[in-house]
Amino acid sequence: MKNIALAKKIVAIVGAGAMMASMAACGSTNSSDGGKVTLKFAAFEGGYGVDMYKKVVAAYEKLNPNVKIDLQASKKIADEITPGMKAGNYPDIIELGQGTESGLTETMLKDKAVEDVTDVLDMKVPGESKTVKEKLVDGIIGLYTNPYGDDQTYLMPMYYSPSGLVYNKTLLDQNGWKVPTTWDEFFKLGDEAKAKGISLFTYPTAGYFDAFLNALLSDVGGEEFYTNVMTYKKDIWKTPEAKETLSLVQKLVTKYLNPNTVGYANGQDFTKNQQSVLDGKSLFMPNGTWIVNEMKDAPRTDGFEWGFAPVPTTKEGGTRYVNTTIEATWIPKKAKHIDEAKKFMAFLYSDTAADIFNKTGAVQPIKGMTDKVDSTMKVFYDAYNEENVKAVAGSFSATVAVEGKNIKDDLYIAVDSVASGKKSLADWQNALNDTSNALNAAAGK
Repeated sequence: MKNIALAKKIVAIVGAGAMMASMAACGSTNSSDGGKVTLKFAAFEGGYGVDMYKKVVAAYEKLNPNVKIDLQASKKIADEITPGMKAGNYPDIIELGQGTESGLTETMLKDKAVEDVTDVLDMKVPGESKTVKEKLVDGIIGLYTNPYGDDQTYLMPMYYSPSGLVYNKTLLDQNGWKVPTTWDEFFKLGDEAKAKGISLFTYPTAGYFDAFLNALLSDVGGEEFYTNVMTYKKDIWKTPEAKETLSLVQKLVTKYLNPNTVGYANGQDFTKNQQSVLDGKSLFMPNGTWIVNEMKDAPRTDGFEWGFAPVPTTKEGGTRYVNTTIEATWIPKKAKHIDEAKKFMAFLYSDTAADIFNKTGAVQPIKGMTDKVDSTMKVFYDAYNEENVKAVAGSFSATVAVEGKNIKDDLYIAVDSVASGKKSLADWQNALNDTSNALNAAAGK
């Protein structure tokens, strides 16, 4: 799959920020005087593991003998670094995207506590002749990386991957089932699978619905509607398109969900839900490329083969969407060594670093990288080339915090309550609209 083709298919989402003010950097930008600089690098240990970070750090230290990088990687990295940050002890660079359970990245953006890294785009990659911008795929700098809707970049796109419906291709083939392209076909398959004791759907945790719902919202209402949702247009959740979207999800998680899902949908047990797909007990789950490495040592049914599909469309022959998940690196404004952190950030886009990341399945948005992925990863990225398929990217735009209002909790995390019957469709829709309107008002729209 050619990156240029992918870039052209990524949905352009514009006009998304409410805050247009430029932000002056605070905190020291000076390195140690003539001595060895120690950079504190905090990284989220996701499905790709931690070894890749250790190798990249070693490669950078070899290239820059005067720099030592203190790596702290953890699955709970936000919880581990937050107390120190409150006390004024900030990492120099952080790898943690939006959409995590902690919400740390979003909080820092809302507090205007993230350093402007637009200049990193024009920096030459250490040890190479090209700039970071020249290496990045077209279209990757946008709503996600520029969360205030202007031309300033605060989040550098670290990895990108298609996220959609993951399944066992062999199981479908053995039963003579085809991958459904419409919701009618999807639910029909669910009925057939149920007759054989197989659930149509499961999800690791409710947070995984970000990718699923981004695609569904784009299909039901179109790309402008999706943008309006992400930018809190007044009463957007009272529209027929919003209700149709939520109704489809409610039907899916109340009638076709593996009954064990909600009980395991937490940070400790989520792999049990993923395991149900590997065991042939569930057909589909929302997930991305990281699942391959995350579950590489897990048992599975004979002949198991990873499959990947876009979210079904509501219209016969309509466009199916694949969410493009982006992870990010960023620099706190109060970091001690901002200039050195930016140099290391630029190095993360070097051929050396990219090849290290790629070996674990972490594909960076660098031109030509998807040509290097192995055959298993290719299954995921090939979805972009299917007929009537588009990529959608982006996240909710950053606003000042509104006490008691969290749009991601009300949209994604609420799925657990919808699935268990504790929250009705009307309650879900009303809560979303109230929160969205509150954020709209906070943005001064």
